[in-house]
Amino acid sequence: MSYVKIDKNLCVGCGACVDACPVGALFMEGDKVEVNDKCNLCGSCVGVCPVNALSIPREAKKVDLSDWKGVWVITEHDGKKPVTVTFELLGEASKLASKRDTYVGAVLLGNNVAFMADELFSYGADRVFLCESPVLEHYRTEPYSEVIVEMVKHFKPEIILSGATTQGRDLAGSVATKLETGLTADCTGLEICPETGNLLQTRPAFGGNIMATILCPNTRPQMSTVRPKVFPVPPKTDKKGDIVNFSFDFSKLNIRTEVLEYLPFEEKISLADAEIIVSGGRGLGKPENFEILKELADTLGAALGASRAAVDAGWISYEHQVGQTGKTVRPKIYIACGISGSVQHMAGMKHSDIIIAINKDPEAPIFKISNYGIVGDLNVIVPLLTKELKKHLGS
Repeated sequence: MSYVKIDKNLCVGCGACVDACPVGALFMEGDKVEVNDKCNLCGSCVGVCPVNALSIPREAKKVDLSDWKGVWVITEHDGKKPVTVTFELLGEASKLASKRDTYVGAVLLGNNVAFMADELFSYGADRVFLCESPVLEHYRTEPYSEVIVEMVKHFKPEIILSGATTQGRDLAGSVATKLETGLTADCTGLEICPETGNLLQTRPAFGGNIMATILCPNTRPQMSTVRPKVFPVPPKTDKKGDIVNFSFDFSKLNIRTEVLEYLPFEEKISLADAEIIVSGGRGLGKPENFEILKELADTLGAALGASRAAVDAGWISYEHQVGQTGKTVRPKIYIACGISGSVQHMAGMKHSDIIIAINKDPEAPIFKISNYGIVGDLNVIVPLLTKELKKHLGS
């Protein structure tokens, strides 16, 4: 049996790893650390060692990369139609597939969902890998991940993309773990390395202060989750493709969850789908001033957004948050009121068609990406803007 490896030449006998071990497998022998057969390779000790004396031995997987072909998109849907991020990913998958001279596949799981295949073809899929069963009526991690894992083992796709939604993140993480492959979360850019053919997966790191490009060179498939609205929806076509039916024996699964009732969340206007968004930040001064923005949003038929600073201050609930740790949006018009423009916030809204910024500080970073900027007190400017719009819009 394998245990955590200890480099005695590096070990300084500080005991930090002994305190961190949850199963009592590490102990001091003189001035050095030893390990016993209780070790379960959890890795808790590795991260706390100040001199990197501990490591977990792993046998390198040998994968013939030439066996893996295709760029897959995991279809997320509500039983009636795919969610928009699926179409966005199919568009991006088509670009990646053309560079790898391969096909685009859409994975479609559910019960009586085959009718969605035509729409998946129209947005770029060449093949739809379909598995239907009453067991798949509602999303559950265990059956969904097990089916996809078996599909991957059989068809060997080179790349798998999933939306960075609540469901997408849960499913992708489970699939990657079972397949023992890499997964890069919340990607904002995907490219193919021309020299190696590896997927270059770019995402914000260190709080959004740098952009990291991550590779998975030794295992397959290469897996990424991508936030909604990062990529545009491709033009719809009359393209047709092939449906690949996949059978799975659900009787071998011990599914530990049961869906008793499904209660959809109903938003007045969804941030993700809104064509106009009015957002407020710390510059509002107090939570009551969100009412000023709400009146403007109602006048325009817009959704109400917020920066992380406003949410963290308790001025507005999290579902309104735009940014790296909130929602990524791509409206036609984004009005930023009292938002200075941190890197994290701009990562979530910079792809808006038109950005209008209102801020007292003429040096605020938000003005650098804005199409139009107004320097002044939003508590004066926004009510005047709302008043004029009501005149012209007749509301």
